[in-house]
Amino acid sequence: MTSTIAPVSAISAPAAEALRSPSMRSVELPGPAGRLEGVVNEGAPDAPFAALVCHPHPLGGGNLHNKVVYHAMKALSDSQWGLEWPVLRFNFRGTERSQGIHDGEAEADDVLAAMDWLEREYRRPLVVLGFSFGAAMALDACCGKPAGRSKVRALAALGLPTQANGREYLYTCLTSCTIPKLFLSGDRDQFAPAQDLVRVTGSAAEPKHLMLLPGADHFFTGQLEPMQFALSGWLKEQLQ
Repeated sequence: MTSTIAPVSAISAPAAEALRSPSMRSVELPGPAGRLEGVVNEGAPDAPFAALVCHPHPLGGGNLHNKVVYHAMKALSDSQWGLEWPVLRFNFRGTERSQGIHDGEAEADDVLAAMDWLEREYRRPLVVLGFSFGAAMALDACCGKPAGRSKVRALAALGLPTQANGREYLYTCLTSCTIPKLFLSGDRDQFAPAQDLVRVTGSAAEPKHLMLLPGADHFFTGQLEPMQFALSGWLKEQLQ
């Protein structure tokens, strides 16, 4: 693992998203607890990968329009960042128009369902990202469940929580997960002290990379562009 200090509260996506560009479409996914609401940003027709971005905790207001999720999507789909992949965002069960009831752990199966949809729709290798709760569910789906490991070429965890509401979060599935992994957080993340992230990433199987953005909190407040730069740069190094 290489630990790096990258150079240099966001909830709602920019209002411009409401305009719905021609490259964006709404979709419905078959999920294990019912229909899941999703949005796809198409990217380039010849893109070599398709990507999934998972949102933060719905009980804290998280949904597919979360600002960190939105900016992560832009880093993967917009030409200015040099990737132009199709990107799916979706709402976990019980969130907005997605059917089902929030569980807190079974949402990892929602991630698998979204991956299955992406694979059927685009027929190309997958990259999976998650922010906060979405990062935890993405790790569980891609590293903790056999059905997820074979589908994913790279995995990024943004703002991965290590402690919240008096609970410590452990990620034992990482010890045998050989998917290339990026752990990208702020060095002032209130839900993941830097020493905790070093411990978590230290226990993870290679290949892996830890980046801490100086001065950034859990929501990358004022640091969304550096987050995009770090994310897109790592993916280019891994996959291009």
